[in-house]
Amino acid sequence: MTRTALVAGVTLALLAGASVLVGAASLSGDLDAGLLLAVSRLPRTAAALLAGAGLALAGAVVQLSVQNRLVEPGLVGTPESAMLGLMAVTLAAPGASLIVKMAVAAAAALVGTLGFLALSRRVPRQDPILLPLVGLIYGGILGSAALWIAWTTDLVQYLGIWTSGEFSGVLRGRYELLWIVAAVTVALYAVADRITLLGLGEDAARSLGLDYRQTLLAGLVLVAVTVAVVVVSVGAIPFVGLVVPNLVSRWRGDDLRRNLPLIAWAGRGVGAGLRHRGAADPLALRNPGRDDLRRRRGRPVPVAAARAGARRCLSAASPSSPSASRCWPRCSFAGTCASPWA
Repeated sequence: MTRTALVAGVTLALLAGASVLVGAASLSGDLDAGLLLAVSRLPRTAAALLAGAGLALAGAVVQLSVQNRLVEPGLVGTPESAMLGLMAVTLAAPGASLIVKMAVAAAAALVGTLGFLALSRRVPRQDPILLPLVGLIYGGILGSAALWIAWTTDLVQYLGIWTSGEFSGVLRGRYELLWIVAAVTVALYAVADRITLLGLGEDAARSLGLDYRQTLLAGLVLVAVTVAVVVVSVGAIPFVGLVVPNLVSRWRGDDLRRNLPLIAWAGRGVGAGLRHRGAADPLALRNPGRDDLRRRRGRPVPVAAARAGARRCLSAASPSSPSASRCWPRCSFAGTCASPWA
């Protein structure tokens, strides 16, 4: 375990170091290297690490809450609900502080996630693919509502910022809310054993003495706060909460307390890797040409995340795929079990 922890720490340090070094401007160029690191590179790397860890942990909680490994916050309408909350507070109180906007977004995300949870109770669990499809439709409806409101109120540009997560615009003073993710991680560790029992289903959890509704609400509150912070700070990033928990649970099982450090570490690694896709330095983009700006900005983070996440999701969803049996060792796609957690 010590050797594994050492390797994990070194790997994360290398990824973080590479993230700091990557950018449109050279640290040995005309710009002040110290200023560039303090204002842009270090905050941007910290934002990527915190966002990746938070989304990975939120995905693990959602999967345990609905007993399905093919869901994550981005597939159950949580980011879209947070955007609706942001849209509402932007229209009602345009001058509200960032913390107020985050609180409203978290409340809206919680309401939206509870709505999906209520909807999921009516979805047959024989086919594990059906619930994510319902989540995609539900999230699409919420996203369409947000787009309609943005179109009619001339806020499409704001919606575009929230839906297109990227780290190139992160500067000192604009990412500090993401440190709330660290507090959420501590709270999650305190209730990790109880959330693990959610994966057994309501009847089994109650028979073990768990207050099912209270634990479920506590877990979803942590998910809503995490997603709201990420959407407000850097925008929505898909599939991180799907891929990372699946890989970790495949290796180490479903004990959330035991897996929590590894999920957070892997999420940080994914965040650091995705940060490279938007490697522009705002301080370096002084009057660039259009082609130069496009080249420096790189591929949007959601595109890079979706390429990897969608590949993993589709391979797991295909009954004929070899990865399906690896992803679902205890559940047949023919519907021979009630849940992928059975």
